[in-house]
Amino acid sequence: MIISAKLYKGIALLMTVVLVSGCSMFASKDESTERQKTEKKQTITRYTGEKSKVLPYVYTGRKELALTFNGMGDDKMMKSLLEQLDAHKIKATFFLPGMRVAEEPSIAKDILARGHEIQNNTLNQLDMSKLSYEQIYREIQLSNEVIKRETGISPRYVRTKSGDVTDDVRLAAAHLGMEAVISYNINPKDRDLQKDAKTIGDYITRYMSRGSIISLNTDINPEVIPSIPLIAKAAADIGYQFVPLSEMVKNGSERKPLEQIPGFDAVKLNPQFENAEYEIISQVDTNKKQIALTFDDWGSDKTVTKLLDILAQHDVKATFFLRAKGVENNPNLARAMVESGHDVANHSYSHPVITTLTAEELQKDVVKAHQVITEAIQQQPVMLFRPPTGVVDDHTAKVIAATGYKVIALYDVTTLDWDNKNSAQDIVNGVMSKTKNGSVILLHMLDDIHTIEALPIVLESLKSKGYTFVKMDDMIKQRRSGN
Repeated sequence: MIISAKLYKGIALLMTVVLVSGCSMFASKDESTERQKTEKKQTITRYTGEKSKVLPYVYTGRKELALTFNGMGDDKMMKSLLEQLDAHKIKATFFLPGMRVAEEPSIAKDILARGHEIQNNTLNQLDMSKLSYEQIYREIQLSNEVIKRETGISPRYVRTKSGDVTDDVRLAAAHLGMEAVISYNINPKDRDLQKDAKTIGDYITRYMSRGSIISLNTDINPEVIPSIPLIAKAAADIGYQFVPLSEMVKNGSERKPLEQIPGFDAVKLNPQFENAEYEIISQVDTNKKQIALTFDDWGSDKTVTKLLDILAQHDVKATFFLRAKGVENNPNLARAMVESGHDVANHSYSHPVITTLTAEELQKDVVKAHQVITEAIQQQPVMLFRPPTGVVDDHTAKVIAATGYKVIALYDVTTLDWDNKNSAQDIVNGVMSKTKNGSVILLHMLDDIHTIEALPIVLESLKSKGYTFVKMDDMIKQRRSGN
C-alpha cells in the first residue's frame, strides 16, 4: 500500500500527540485499566504557592525592546517573516503552540537556527478563561514537553493566545516552574485583516518605548511581514535595539513596591497648611557662571530620548519636572533620565492650574505625583515642585509646602518654546538674551515643537560664553552652603 505524504504526516502527528499525552490507542484492556489508575493518581491539584509574575513590559532604562510573535503560520509565511527579520538584523521571540511544533518541527528548528528564541503559546491556543485549572496546567505542560522534545529548548515563559492573564494561568505557570506569564504593552491588533503594513507599522511607531513588548501574530494577516521594515526603521530612528525577550528581562530590574522605597512618604496630605513655610526660587544669586537647565511636562519616547541623547553628547546634566500622569504610562522613560545622571522632580500629576483647585484637590494631586514618580524611578525625586504654567500664589504655595515640598521651583528664562509657532532660532535668541549667572532656564519636552532643533545650539552658545551647567537642586544647595 502506498501512503501519501499528507496522510503520513497526519499519522505521524496523531502518534506525536498520543505519545505526549501518555495515551495509547492500542493498549490492552489490562494496560488501559492500569493507566486509568495511574492517571487518577496524577490528578493535578490547584497550586497554592505564589503566582507567577506577569510581564506586560520590562522595567529598564536601556534602549531595548522585544518583538514577539504568537502562533505559527505555514511554511511559506514563516520563511518570508524570518527572511525579513534577518534582513533587518532583528532577533525576536516566538511564542509557539505545542501542536504546531509537533506538526512542523522544522519551522521551529529554523527559528532557533536564525538566532531567535522560542517560548510557550500553550498546546492548542485555547481560551484559558473557559478551562479548569487542570486543563490549563495540561495545556502548558504538554506544550513544554513537545517543544523540549522537538527542539531541545525548555520554555521559560508562557503566553496565552489573547495575551490575557488569569490567576489560574499564573498559578499553573508557577506550578510548572516557569519564570513569567508574558502579556504585552503594544498590540496593533494585526488580526484585523483590514490593517495593512503601514497601519501596523505606524501604530507600533507611535507607542514604541524602551522596555516594550510588542505582540504580533504569524498566522493570520500576511501584512505583518511587510510591516517589519517599517518597525525596524522606527526603532533605528530612536536608537533602539530589538533583543530576545529573555535578554531584555535579564538586563532589566525588578521594581520594588512603592512602600519599600525610601522617601515614598516624604510627601503627605496635611490640612494644617496655614502657617507652612515655603521658598520660591526662580534664580540663584551667585557670582559663578553657573546656570540650571530644566525641562517641563512630558513627551513621547522618541522626543525625550533625542533630548537625552543631545544632553549626553554635550555632557550636560539637567532637571526634568515631570507630569506624573505621563510617567505612569511610561515609567521606563523617567528611569532613563535618572540613569543618565539627571534629576527628576514634581510637576503635578494632571497638570492643572493649581490656583483653581481646592487645598485638598491640590494636595492629592501633588502627593499622587510624588508617589508615581518615586515608584517609576525607584527612589525619591529631588524635593522641588514646579507649578504647571508657573502660576502660584501665597495660598497655594503654603498648601504645597505643607505636603513636604518646601521649595517652589520657578525660572527666570523662558522662551515659550511650548508653542510650535516659535522657531528654533526664536528659542535660541530668547535663551541667549536672558541668561545670566544663576539663571534657571525653562524648556519643554513636548512633541512637535522646535526645542530639539534649538537645544544643541543653545548648549554650544552658552558654553562658548563660559557658562557651566548645574542641576537646579545642586545650585540651590551650593548657595545655601555658601559655596
